[in-house]
Formats: sequence, structure tokens, C-alpha cells
Amino acid sequence: MAQLTPERHHSILARLKDGPVTVQVLADRLQVSKETIRRDLDLLESQGSLQRVHGGAVPAGSVSRAETSRHDRLGRHTAQKQRIAEAALRFLPPADGGSMIFDAGTTTEALADLLAVESSLDGHHRYLITNAVPIAQKLSAASGVQVEILGGSIRGVTGAAVGPDTVSALQSRRADVVFIGANGVDAAFGLSTPDSSEAAVKSAHICAARHRVLLADSSKLGQTTLVQFAALNDVDVLITDAEPAAELAAALEEAEVQVVVA
Repeated sequence: MAQLTPERHHSILARLKDGPVTVQVLADRLQVSKETIRRDLDLLESQGSLQRVHGGAVPAGSVSRAETSRHDRLGRHTAQKQRIAEAALRFLPPADGGSMIFDAGTTTEALADLLAVESSLDGHHRYLITNAVPIAQKLSAASGVQVEILGGSIRGVTGAAVGPDTVSALQSRRADVVFIGANGVDAAFGLSTPDSSEAAVKSAHICAARHRVLLADSSKLGQTTLVQFAALNDVDVLITDAEPAAELAAALEEAEVQVVVA
């Protein structure tokens, strides 16, 4: 007999004590649909009880290489990402020849969607560099944007090009502004991501731009993942959807990072 919702949640959290759990295994064990388990995991994550990853969940606060897929992330925190993207428009480079770098990520994708519309206006001639296949596809047909996609090996989980060729190409670029994403933004650990190859590219992104704008919804604030790719003082602006907690807010102020709450 299928358990009631509170009982399911108790069972899920009990299983998490032994390590990561998957949607399929939980659905089989608890005799409910995978959709029900996904809703349970989303609710438990919103309560801070666990961390969602691709195909399941890990204990809250876990520092690991587990990643949520791009497909899963597209449907999460969408309203917050939209507000962040709208606020980021004011940091775009000049329309008459400005250059920019877009990091891979669903929040930078939201900005790319807005840029596709904004760049259709007469007189807009910006140059875009990106390692994100989805972003290059979104903007390849946009008038007013010339797109350069960086080469490398494509990571299926994020749709990002990574590797020595990607980093090497960025070392010979210097754009007006970069819009960067992160999986974690922590007062002590700085900016982090679960994968070392993506971390190397993110570091190169930051070095390849004069102005650095971090786009991170509030679920990333106060979090750490496996690989640090920048310190807080390596960015100029943080755009997020909620005020950072006191410790992070103090660290951002000390690092002279402008915080924009969308």
C-alpha cells in the first residue's frame, strides 16, 4: 500500500542518510509514480532537507560532483531567473560594437532569450562569445548579434564546450563584459562548480573580460560545490533575486561587489 505524503517524506529522508537516492528507486520502493517522487524531492529541497541532482537527490549541503541536468534546471526557479535576466540587460555592452561573453547556464540562457529580442532593434551590432551550444543556437539567427562559439568537448549535462582548446581560445580574447554563472556562491569559498573542466573555462571567462557580472539565483547563495573557480573579488556585480544572508553580504561588501536584487 502506498504511503501518505508525510510518510513518504520521512522514508525519503531516512534513505538519504545512506547516501544519494534516485527517482526510479524511490518510485519503485514507495510504490508511487516518478512524477510524485519528483514533486516530493522539489518540496523537500525548498525546505532545505535535501539537494536535487540529475535523476535524484543528495543530502542537503553535500559537496560533490553531482549535477542537475540542464533539462531539469530549465524548469526550476524560472521566475527568479527571468527577473535576474531582465536586470542584467542594463549591463550589456554598447549596442554599436560592444563585445560580451556568455557562460553556459540556464540563467544566462534566459538573458540570451531577452537579447534575441532586444538586439533586433536598428543600430545593434554586438559580438558574442560563448561556450554554450544552446545559447549559440538561440542567438545564431538574431539580427544585431554576431556569434562566436568556442570549440572543445561538449558536456551533455550542461551543453557547454570545455577543455584545453576552449581555455586557449579565451586566453586570446578580451571582451567588454562577461555574464557568468555558478553552482555555489560562498563567503569563504567564493564561486564554485562541480566539474573541474567547467571550472577551468569559467576562470578563463572571468580573465577574458573587463567587467564581470555574476548571475546567480538565491538557491546558489551560501552554497559550495567541489571546485572553486573564482574569489568573490574576481567579480564586479552579483545579480540575484533575494538579499544575501549576513555573512555573505558582508563578504561581498568587503570584496566591493555590487549586489543587484532583481
